[in-house]
Amino acid sequence: MSRSGEAGPSAPPMGEDEIEIGLGASPSGRMEAPERWRDPVSPYQAAPVLGAPKTSRKYARERPIIPSDTRSDAERMADIHATIDAYKRRMEERSRHHMGYPYNLDFDCAVLEPLMRYLCVNMGDPLNGDGPHGLNSNEFEVGVLDFFADLWHIPRDAYWGYVTDAGTEGNLFGIGLGRANFERGVLYASAASHYSVFKAARMYRIDTVEVPELEGGEIDYAALDAALRANLGRPAIVNVNLGTTVRGAVDDLDRVLGILAGAGYPEGSFHVHCDGALFGMMAPFMEAPGAGGGRGAPVVSFEKPIGSVSVSGHKFLGSPVPCGVVLTRRSLVEALSTEVEWLGGGDPTVMGSRNGHAAVWLWVALARKGRAGIRADVLRCVRNARTLRGMLAAAGVPASLNELSNTVVFERPGEEFVRRWQLACEGPIAHAVVMPNVGLGTMEAFVRELVASRARASAEAARRVGEAAREAEEEERRAAAAARGAERGPGPAASGVGGGSGGVQKGQAASTAAAAAAGPAAAAC
Repeated sequence: MSRSGEAGPSAPPMGEDEIEIGLGASPSGRMEAPERWRDPVSPYQAAPVLGAPKTSRKYARERPIIPSDTRSDAERMADIHATIDAYKRRMEERSRHHMGYPYNLDFDCAVLEPLMRYLCVNMGDPLNGDGPHGLNSNEFEVGVLDFFADLWHIPRDAYWGYVTDAGTEGNLFGIGLGRANFERGVLYASAASHYSVFKAARMYRIDTVEVPELEGGEIDYAALDAALRANLGRPAIVNVNLGTTVRGAVDDLDRVLGILAGAGYPEGSFHVHCDGALFGMMAPFMEAPGAGGGRGAPVVSFEKPIGSVSVSGHKFLGSPVPCGVVLTRRSLVEALSTEVEWLGGGDPTVMGSRNGHAAVWLWVALARKGRAGIRADVLRCVRNARTLRGMLAAAGVPASLNELSNTVVFERPGEEFVRRWQLACEGPIAHAVVMPNVGLGTMEAFVRELVASRARASAEAARRVGEAAREAEEEERRAAAAARGAERGPGPAASGVGGGSGGVQKGQAASTAAAAAAGPAAAAC
């Protein structure tokens, strides 16, 4: 995905099956807010994004603003309900056509509804207990952390961690933890790493080596070895990708650890952070023979000399709010902790205050599925990803799929299809991520529409080629007509042979007629 870019000046037309949002349509067909919600003066209007995503303030002025204070409570609530209902319809439609981002949309959060009337904020170190602040879900958070501690093989009295706001915060924590313990450390991350890894490097001012990636998206192990040897006098902070963003490639954790040892880095001189945003949740359940095939999924374990692991909660598990989990060794976290008396202890977290409802939801999801349910989801996603690749190949669409991945990569389609299916694209490629909510019916509809989109694009390309050929033929015809007119010359009157003034007039008339027949190009010659 592009690390930067500006949105265009106007949104493209919606797909024919998309639900338009808002309370009224403009002549262009794009939804607009009612006039009573418009403020032509304000340079920015706080509003939900009801159309194609934009980044400009000009676009924000086209969106509904918060209702005016001059309206009655009943009128304001009616407007609010109408907008939320319209937004709900949009979310329902968008959820049916979602293949480009690794979100598991198969969850039922009705169990949380009774808690939504209460503020729930987790602050500081969840392992310190409640402290003076009681509106929290610390016990649920610790229950979630215990699950992941068991999953990643670290004793419960030896780990530290917390429920994050998302995978990016997990990377900020993990890379920052490496920086705190190794102030002169050099960060090594492959070019395929998530942008948040390089964001962390900028925020913490860490010297960074961007290691090239192999063709499939894994880190270039030879290049990593060379880079480590070139900086042997400084500690290493290494980011290991457990599923890259674009191609779903998985770095070989054991090979990276072997390279560190071989390059002269003993334990205690490096920090390895494992970015497992999506695949970190899948890897522990692919260790059964044949589950991953080939070299098998990496065993993510704190029995190995790793420093931290992070995953996203709203990706493979699924959640109504973005969230994640990060775990490290308790012995490492002291470098980040700050004692805060009114919190009742230290706070090594990045964000401080965190969404307590997210911790409750993760606990619910883990308790509902259990290890057996998660394993079944993992194996089904891997199987369906292979099926999708096969369906695309059978339809004449070249596609690739990394050995341990549920991310299918193919040629970037047209923009209309990209927007309809919310595909994540990078340069000439796009990908579809097969999550637990993506079944065979969804994949069939996706392939059917993709083939139709490619056919329309091919027909349009053929039409443009034909149109260009016709224009070339017409240009040749005009040039030939102009050449014939030049060969005939201005006529007898111009050469002084007979006809007098009448001959001149006839020659001029013929020349004018020839120019008119040849068209503008000849007339201009």
